[in-house]
Amino acid sequence: MREILGRRRRLRLRRKARPAQLDAALTCATAWQWPVLPGVGLSAGGGRGDRGRGCACPDPECAVPGAHPFDPGLLAATTDERMVRWWWTNRPTAPIMLATGGRAPCALSLPAMAGARALTELDRMGMRLGPVVATPTRWSLLVAPYTLEQLGELLHAKDRVPSSLRFHGEGGYLVLPPSEVGTGHVRWERAPLPGPVTPWLPGVEAVLDALVEASNSAPDGGSRLAY
Repeated sequence: MREILGRRRRLRLRRKARPAQLDAALTCATAWQWPVLPGVGLSAGGGRGDRGRGCACPDPECAVPGAHPFDPGLLAATTDERMVRWWWTNRPTAPIMLATGGRAPCALSLPAMAGARALTELDRMGMRLGPVVATPTRWSLLVAPYTLEQLGELLHAKDRVPSSLRFHGEGGYLVLPPSEVGTGHVRWERAPLPGPVTPWLPGVEAVLDALVEASNSAPDGGSRLAY
């Protein structure tokens, strides 16, 4: 009995000591079936990051320090529990990268200030949103998977879309909390509900329509969501 209790205690201690990145990556991959992989992360030296830490990739002028795949590449993204455990056991502080598109979530992102305005406007309009990822520079609204063809048709039908809007679809990626990248800490502005249930995601058309409406509602005829 003492041996069994001792094993349980050691298991609890190991779970408590497990890095937050590993827990979050396992939730994404195994509970939600979102394919993930470790990002390149930050180096200890100087660079473009405002915290004095540059990207660990070979490019000294990397535009997104720490916040992109490198080795492994994006095609290695997986939902396999053993692979995820191996990656983050060896690199416990590696950023969590979501491979967007396919059966995984996609996203629409805006500069942080415009993103904050967008959420206020969408809440006022009664728009139901899914999870929202925030970095110090950009906010990303997660949406249901869409194809590049669907996105092209949607954009073609619009007279105007916010110029600062970016789309993360097939073949793209997004850094997820709790990661640290060159611009700072990545967090949930709107967190998924706790538990193993896969987060609900709105359709891209509904979110894009609402963003365009919010953007074009500025009193002076300009855009509320301009960069």
